[in-house]
Amino acid sequence: MGTSSLRSLAVEVADFPAVALGRPADVPVAVLRANRIVAASAAARSQGVVPGLRRREAQSRCPSLELHAHDDARDARSFEPALQALEDLAPRVEVVRAGRCVVPTRGPSRYHGGDRALSRLVLDRVRSALDVDMDVRVGVGVADGPRAAQIVAVEAARSGEPVVVPPGATADHLAPLPVRVLEGVLDPDALAGRVGVTSGGTPGGERFADLLRRLGIRTVGHLAALPAPDVSARFGGLGRAAHQVATGRETVPADVVEAPVDLSVVGDVDPPADRVDRVAFVAKVLADQLDDRLGGRGLACTRVLVRVETVDGEQLERLWRHEGVLTPSAIAQRIRWQLDGWLRFRQRSGLSEGGVCRIGLVPDQVVADAGRQLGLWGGSDDSTERALRALARLQGQLGVDAVLVPEWAGGRSPGERVRVVPLEGVDLSGRAGPPVAPWPGSLPSPSPSRIWSTPREVEVLGADGLPVRVSGRGHLSSMPTRCRLDGRAWVVVRSWAGPWCSDERWWDATAHRRRARIQVVVGAPEGDPSPEAAHLLTLESGTWWLEATWD
Repeated sequence: MGTSSLRSLAVEVADFPAVALGRPADVPVAVLRANRIVAASAAARSQGVVPGLRRREAQSRCPSLELHAHDDARDARSFEPALQALEDLAPRVEVVRAGRCVVPTRGPSRYHGGDRALSRLVLDRVRSALDVDMDVRVGVGVADGPRAAQIVAVEAARSGEPVVVPPGATADHLAPLPVRVLEGVLDPDALAGRVGVTSGGTPGGERFADLLRRLGIRTVGHLAALPAPDVSARFGGLGRAAHQVATGRETVPADVVEAPVDLSVVGDVDPPADRVDRVAFVAKVLADQLDDRLGGRGLACTRVLVRVETVDGEQLERLWRHEGVLTPSAIAQRIRWQLDGWLRFRQRSGLSEGGVCRIGLVPDQVVADAGRQLGLWGGSDDSTERALRALARLQGQLGVDAVLVPEWAGGRSPGERVRVVPLEGVDLSGRAGPPVAPWPGSLPSPSPSRIWSTPREVEVLGADGLPVRVSGRGHLSSMPTRCRLDGRAWVVVRSWAGPWCSDERWWDATAHRRRARIQVVVGAPEGDPSPEAAHLLTLESGTWWLEATWD
């Protein structure tokens, strides 16, 4: 494969999910994923809102903060103008994710007068292409290797000026940096889904960097000083990749093997379509075919070239890189993002809108597939794959946002713990479990089976015949003995538990909510043969409501 390093240029747009919102510079905005801040605008950061904070902590620091859910499709659409500008300067732009991309510099640097001239030109083009009304921090870094260039680009985003590391000096430049900088290029989710862990059994990303710190390896230089065979033996492919970055000896990603020439797949779109949702089904079918071909060879794809052709003869090619393994769902998502951004860009530019007639997928980099370690009871199987294909088929027929799936969100009430989101926004092949973070005032297991979308008013009386109330210290005024739903007949409360009290958003006069919940088991009205029923009752603003029911 050769020993020369892959001289690379990386572009990093800091907090791009917040940039993609297009909000004014003086408005504090933040983007949430799994109830944590993943990106914040400059105005929000000035008030102490930084990535990693929980929603409640961020709102306590900045009560006027605008919160938006993370949307990969929106980010990809917003990053398309920058990619179009880069493709005019250099071929084969590799998209790592929205807001970050990598360009090989060997040819473009010679053409534009060197690495420094190229980096300055790229910085100006990207800033001009991102036409948003806010202070956008763009970093451009050049180093030996794509991952090292990404680390340098993050550093450049803080200063606002390009950072060009001379050839052969990458290891010295990275040596004083803490090992946590590797988290950004060894994606915490890179090995989720298909393989779950590296071939050496060590989880990726943040846990890997934390393990290095606990072992006394504090800086990138400390890691580079270790013998490469020992790092590979202890940490597997992930450690081998990290050691390549630390020593500035990246040539190709760790474990990459020669891609067979007969694995490409091509599909015709008949009739030609100019809408993303009409092409989505063909894209998913092609992604499944590519996955089957790779699986038959014991391979998995880490970088894929997507070719799109129109009836006008125009062709768009784009490389999509992933630090782990591209699953069929991930490939299909990237095709949709590419088409959506491309078609919107052409509409804004007034170019022809010829329909898409052909899609091709070329596995540009492949690795040996380590497989999946499934649980003894449970795990993905053929029925899961059939369900995923059925959902993709429905999505192609009904539209990208028409198919909704449940996703864990976290919260105190049963209705807040799960939300429904478009299938486009999740990867079902590597779904996460429920959040493990504590929620003071939340209900214990088991959760109710039925949650009422519209709360129904309930009257609850105590042993003294008066309505039951809850004090500020969480004490009931009297034991519940009877209740009545929607003015119907009174029923006897046979047992009860609680209360569970919560005081939410106390810093916001508009969104502040104080609630107390109790569980009750009630009998049937006289003459009614129905069995006992269990309900979750909520007291808010002096009124009891029926929130959920256990069947």
